[in-house]
Amino acid sequence: MDRRTLIKVGLMLGASLPFVGIRAATTASRTAEQGRQENQGKPFSYDWLCHHARALAARAYQPGPSGHATLPEALENLTWDDYQSIRFRPEQALWRDTPSPFQVQFFHLGLYFRKPVRFFEVSDGVATPLLYHADQFEHGESVQTDNLPEDLGYAGFRLHAHHDFSRDLAAFLGASYFRAVGESRQYGLSARGLAIDTGLPRDEEFPDFTAFWLEAPGPDATEVMVYALLDSPSVAGAYRFRLQPGKNMVMDISATLYPRKTIERIGIAPLTSMYQTGENDRRKANDWRPEIHDSDGLALWTGTGERLWRPLVNPRALQVSHFRDENPRGFGLMQRDRDFDHYQDDGVFYERRPSLWVEPLDPWGAGEVMLVEIPTEDETFDNIVAFWHPDQPLKPGNEHRLDYRLTWGENHPQPVTELATTRATRTGIGGVVGQPRTRFSRRFAVDFAGGQLTMLAADADVEAVVSASRGSLELVSARPLHAINGYRALFDLVPDDTTDPVELRLFLRLGDQALTETWLYQYSPPPPADRTF
Repeated sequence: MDRRTLIKVGLMLGASLPFVGIRAATTASRTAEQGRQENQGKPFSYDWLCHHARALAARAYQPGPSGHATLPEALENLTWDDYQSIRFRPEQALWRDTPSPFQVQFFHLGLYFRKPVRFFEVSDGVATPLLYHADQFEHGESVQTDNLPEDLGYAGFRLHAHHDFSRDLAAFLGASYFRAVGESRQYGLSARGLAIDTGLPRDEEFPDFTAFWLEAPGPDATEVMVYALLDSPSVAGAYRFRLQPGKNMVMDISATLYPRKTIERIGIAPLTSMYQTGENDRRKANDWRPEIHDSDGLALWTGTGERLWRPLVNPRALQVSHFRDENPRGFGLMQRDRDFDHYQDDGVFYERRPSLWVEPLDPWGAGEVMLVEIPTEDETFDNIVAFWHPDQPLKPGNEHRLDYRLTWGENHPQPVTELATTRATRTGIGGVVGQPRTRFSRRFAVDFAGGQLTMLAADADVEAVVSASRGSLELVSARPLHAINGYRALFDLVPDDTTDPVELRLFLRLGDQALTETWLYQYSPPPPADRTF
């Protein structure tokens, strides 16, 4: 994982999570008999993990193993450079000495990552603890690990495959965060096990994956099974991940949740990304790079089959959007713009960032996809969150099972559609060039390509169908855009005298036939006193 990724996760955790440390080395003492008992394998299955999570939820939440009060002194005050110098030795990788096409390396505790995570290897239905050993890591001279205890634990892990063992395919690190890559092998946005109270006027709750069970893959394996225990003040849960690497990384996830209490806003399959500036939102365009974002839009495929596209923004204030649906077919945070020239970043390569698509594998009922957009000054802060929020609360004391698929990569997993997709959204001052402007208006230019647009006659009567929740529309048009073999829709919005957000909706049609997906946008007008024209 790159520096920016680690900083982003660490800042989020450091700002939001209660401190739970690890027993200092001087207090770590176990009898030989205790060590032998802990190292003995125990039967394991997903049913057992669900039973364990249910029993855990029936008890009061415990923030960590008793007696764990602080990091060992050697890890307590690590600098960024100190932590970066601690690297797992590849020759110590799990399954390195087996015919398995997969290997696992571990992240060390320290810096932002202060919570110990337990690990087990599962082989033939038996789980054996994986203990920390200092000699698994190399580090700089300023870091001392000689006296760290065997029960220290790890911070997380990453998965490698035989295609290129030097580069990881997925990483689980910090709270319930995890990331994966597609064909470009480039990290970007992340997912979480669960989101709780995101976007509410109080602190968000971040559940933790407190333990992982890694199932040993055979020599001909094409996938890896990972199991995780989730815990937080509000809920405990059992997770099963089926990781299937390829041009896209596909993860089939089963989540079985046991709430301890009623949760006001639960987020299923939460996705987290970053949007600082792009072609549609220049509010924070103070950098030499034209665009800075991990994702540029939210795509939705509704239960009725409608395709929606909502460009992301970096708002002036917290902004929450609700997309009502029943049994959604999918949603995701996408990076559609793949042109290096639009970013000009030859260090982190934003044009290579993966998209992430969520596909329910069973009916999810009525609810809404929620999009939370948070103001950010800096690309190191993730400020975009999207998740499914069901209408029916998850009742305490009951079991709630959800199955879904995550697809990471540059290639969109949605079936091919006859509808054109949005390729760009641009905004600027409205009005007619060369004529005096008598009032404030905002111009929107939306480009579409693909689908049946290339089949249209030059004189086809294509109509831009636009609506706004408030204000008025003018100068609406649609015309061919030969540079992309598509069409450009143009319109001006004249907002009313309030600063209330305006919900915009647009698609192109020919007669009664829709030609494009539906473009959505939330525009927040400036205060009347600040409106210049």
